[in-house]
Amino acid sequence: MAKTVSFAAVHFCVAFSVGYLMTGDVMIGGALAMVEPAVNTVAYYFHEKVWNRFKKARPKHTAMAFYPQKLKAFYPQKLKALSA
Repeated sequence: MAKTVSFAAVHFCVAFSVGYLMTGDVMIGGALAMVEPAVNTVAYYFHEKVWNRFKKARPKHTAMAFYPQKLKAFYPQKLKALSA
């Protein structure tokens, strides 16, 4: 939780700084610091929903595809038949 609060503080400071540097107005910098992180939080929520949908749509890989060296130890004759 401390990391989240720390990141939120950094985010607010960056948003304020960018708004102030671009406009020279403290009020606009403050407004931007309040609005931008809130909008970004909502955008992140929808980003996660879309990301999870694509993640579920990807085909699943079997463990054997990631460990061919272990396959050789357990099924040497099957691998020879497949490669022939």
